[in-house]
Amino acid sequence: MSENAPSRTAPETPPAVYDATTLGKPRMFVLGIQHMFAMFGATILVPVLTGLSVSDTLLFAGLGTLLFHFLAKGKVPAFLGSSFAFIAGYAAIAPNGEADLLPYACLGVACAGLLYLVLSALFRLFGPARVMRFFPPVVTGPIVICIGLILASSAIANCSTNWLVAIIAIAAIIVCNIWGRGMVKIVPILIGVVVSYVTAAALGEVNFSGVAQAAWIGLPFTWDNTVFSLFGEHFDAGLAITAIITIMPLAFATMIEHIGDISAISSTCERNFIANPGLHRTLLGDGLATILASLFGAPANTTYGENTGVLALTRVFDPRVVRIAACCAIALSFCPKFAAVIGAMPASVIGGVSLVLYGMISAVGVRNLVENHVDFQKSRNVLVAAIVLVLSIGIAYSTAGAVTFDVAGVTISLSGLAIGSLAGIILNAVLPYKDYEFDMGELGEGE
Repeated sequence: MSENAPSRTAPETPPAVYDATTLGKPRMFVLGIQHMFAMFGATILVPVLTGLSVSDTLLFAGLGTLLFHFLAKGKVPAFLGSSFAFIAGYAAIAPNGEADLLPYACLGVACAGLLYLVLSALFRLFGPARVMRFFPPVVTGPIVICIGLILASSAIANCSTNWLVAIIAIAAIIVCNIWGRGMVKIVPILIGVVVSYVTAAALGEVNFSGVAQAAWIGLPFTWDNTVFSLFGEHFDAGLAITAIITIMPLAFATMIEHIGDISAISSTCERNFIANPGLHRTLLGDGLATILASLFGAPANTTYGENTGVLALTRVFDPRVVRIAACCAIALSFCPKFAAVIGAMPASVIGGVSLVLYGMISAVGVRNLVENHVDFQKSRNVLVAAIVLVLSIGIAYSTAGAVTFDVAGVTISLSGLAIGSLAGIILNAVLPYKDYEFDMGELGEGE
C-alpha cells in the first residue's frame, strides 16, 4: 500500500453522555420521546392480546418506571413496559379477554410480583450466588421456551383471519430489524403494526366507529377493571387460588430476565448497576411496579430491552431522559381516542406481530441455554429440560388444558407451565452433579 494512501479506520464511537442537560432541554425532550416510541410497539401489544386497557397500560408503565427510578436512587436508565411472559397466565384465566375474569388474572400477577420482593430480600441477605443456584439456565431456559410455544397457537389463529395482512406485518418487522438503520432498527414492532394496520384499513377491514365516539380526554381505568372490585359477595375463591397458583411461577422466568436486563444495561452504560444501586433495589422496583400495575388492572411491568437498544444507539445514559419518556406515556394514557384506535386493530395485525414476538420469546430461551453452555451430554440436564418441556407443553395442549383437583372443596387448576416450572426447579435441586456456577464476577460485588 502506498504511504500516501488514506488509512481505513473504524468510525469513532460517540462519547457517552451521562448529563443530558449539556445537550439542552429541547434535545432531552426529543430523546425522551424516542424512548417512549421504542417501548411503545411492544407495550401496547400486551393489552391488545389480553383484553386489558391500553390507557391503563400506558399509565402504569409510566408510573412504574418513575417508581423504579425512585427505588433505584435515580441511577439506572431503564424503562418498565408490559411483560410478555405473563400473557400465558392471562390466557389461562381469561382465554378470550373476559372482563369479569381479567381481574382474577391480575390478582395472580400481583401475587407473582410479591416473589420479586422475596428474591430482593434474599439477594440482600445472602447475596446472588446462593439464591441463583436454584434457577440455573437448564431450568429457566426451557421455561422461557415453553412460554413462547404455548402462545404460538393463538398467533396462528389470529393470522388465519387474513394471512395477507399478517404476512405484511411479519415482513415489515423482519426488513426493519435486519436492514433498518437508526431509529427504524430500534422500533421494528411499531413499524410492523403501523404498516399492517394501514394495509388492513385500505382493505376495509377496520371499523373506526369506536374511534369517532371516543372522547379526547378521560380516565385511564375504571373500578371494575381493578383487583379491588373482586372482593364482594360474588368473589370466587377457587378461581382466585387457581389464578395465583397458575401465574405465580411465571415470575421465576421474569426475575431471571430482569437480572439479564440489568446486566445488559450495566454493560451498555459502562456502570455496574448490579453493585450500585444494587440488584436488590432494582428487583424491588420492578416487583412493586408490577404489583401496583396489576392491582389497577394493567399488565405486569418489566425492564425493556428496546430501550437498552436506544441507550446503545444514542450513548445518552442520563436516567432523566427515560423519566421524560415515562411522563409522556402517562400523559398519553388520558386520551381514550388513542386507546380506541388501538382497540380497532384487526386480529390479523395482532397475529402477524405476535407470531414474531412469541417466536422471539422461545428464541431467548434457546439463547439462554447456548450462551450459558448448558451441557446436554449430561443426563441430569437432559432430564431437567425434558420434564419442563413435556409437562409444560403437553398439559397445555392436552384435552383438559390443565391439571385440576379439589382441596377442601375448592377447585384448583394448574397450567402446564406452572407444573413444568415447579417440577424443573425441584428436580434440578435434588439431582446430583450440578455443573452451573453463578458468575459473581459478571455481577460485580461491591462498588
